[in-house]
Amino acid sequence: MSEAGLPPLPDLEGDRGALARAVSRVEAGGDEARTLLDAAWKKTGRARRIGLTGPPGAGKSTLLATLVPLLRGEGKTVGVVAVDPSSPYTGGALLGDRHRMARSAADDGVFVRSVASRGAAGGLARAVPAVLDLLDAAGFDVLCVETVGVGQTEMDIAALADTVVVVLSPESGDGVQAMKAGLLEIADVLCVNKADRPDAATLASELEQMFDRGGERAWRPPVVCTEGRREVGPLREALEAHAAWLGQDDRLQERRRRGLEQRLQRLFVSRVADHLLERAGERLKAEAAEVAAGGISVETAAARLAKEFEA
Repeated sequence: MSEAGLPPLPDLEGDRGALARAVSRVEAGGDEARTLLDAAWKKTGRARRIGLTGPPGAGKSTLLATLVPLLRGEGKTVGVVAVDPSSPYTGGALLGDRHRMARSAADDGVFVRSVASRGAAGGLARAVPAVLDLLDAAGFDVLCVETVGVGQTEMDIAALADTVVVVLSPESGDGVQAMKAGLLEIADVLCVNKADRPDAATLASELEQMFDRGGERAWRPPVVCTEGRREVGPLREALEAHAAWLGQDDRLQERRRRGLEQRLQRLFVSRVADHLLERAGERLKAEAAEVAAGGISVETAAARLAKEFEA
């Protein structure tokens, strides 16, 4: 047994099969997953974490498929977690084959995992933070996580990534959509993808003006233009600039500390909600029936249930 009575951690760094099995156990949840994560936790904190989010169709997957080989060319190992829309019938990842990542996935220095969102808020599946921790413990230099891009106001990606890249395209008013969804508030880098298309320069200019009007920020997010299948150099330079900024003083440590607090809070609330729903069971059905019959409002029913189960 290892210290604290935990079983030895599988050879996550040297055995990709063991890593894949460990990820599956973590996705399944339960006591076995928690034991594995406890054993892995002491080896986390080494990987650089990059999050890509933005509206659907902005080209996040294509951009990532071009960025990963660039990172590999620099000698870095890369772990990729792609959060896909869940099938309404099976709950599995609809895009699980990750066609665009096929070449990188065949590289021993790259590990690609597709995770179903299962309707999670914030564009992330509940298991994603734990999967990233496992990949961190496995020794990858860079971890990339791509969200569903659902445009939720509360974006969990900000609690997980050292650098958040918001990817937009010139079409469909992405800039306005991103602003309404709160994406610009969490962006460390703004990436206008499909820069060869009309209105790309206009969108980039509008984004710059938004930040000009937004007042002083400790870090001014750069606005870069890319063509996902060919040119991601400006994005790579922006990522390095943000990493250098985070490396000053204790900025990276403070960001990660805040992120861990947010993760803990959200997971705690989620666990408590699951527990309460299980306990409420038949009482919840009874209250819903009374609401449906017109006896009380939904608000009153919720308040009664909360009072009954608050202990």
